[in-house]
Amino acid sequence: MIADIKKNAEQKMTRSLETLKTDFGKVRTGRAHTGILDHVTVDYYGNPTPIGQVANLTLVDARTISVQPWEKNMVGPVEKAIRDADLGLNPATNGEMIRVPMPMLTEERRRDLIKVVKGEAENAKIAVRNVRRDANEQLKKLLKEKEISEDDERRAQDDIQKLTDRFVAEVDKALQTKEADLMAV
Repeated sequence: MIADIKKNAEQKMTRSLETLKTDFGKVRTGRAHTGILDHVTVDYYGNPTPIGQVANLTLVDARTISVQPWEKNMVGPVEKAIRDADLGLNPATNGEMIRVPMPMLTEERRRDLIKVVKGEAENAKIAVRNVRRDANEQLKKLLKEKEISEDDERRAQDDIQKLTDRFVAEVDKALQTKEADLMAV
């Protein structure tokens, strides 16, 4: 039982770390990348829908993303969604196609991206801590039902805390690497 709780907690913490690394990969340093728009949702007939499900995303060149909505009447809502996504992008409509030029990374823009990355890292740490809390609650439940002893519960909580510390340290390490990457000119 205890081993299952620990294994489950470690798997969930690993998933949180992988999600963070995926999110970090979407924060690009000056180059266009269609993954930047993955989190953008468009109001599609009253339903919030990911932009990839209402438009075709392609790279025109290293600094420009082309967004071509599949329906002509979606050009306005798609452009508005990109502008409102708080990504610092300014889309320009060209008939049925929207061009999204990537701005040059100024010092101020780099600092803004670092704030975004720090927020993502903090969310990952919160997710790891939530996994720890859930695992500890499961242990307390087992103790209450007299399925494990207090010593076993204490040892298991210590192990889960060590696991939590390890994953929080990995999140910090990933954050430092990404910050260095963003600040490199």
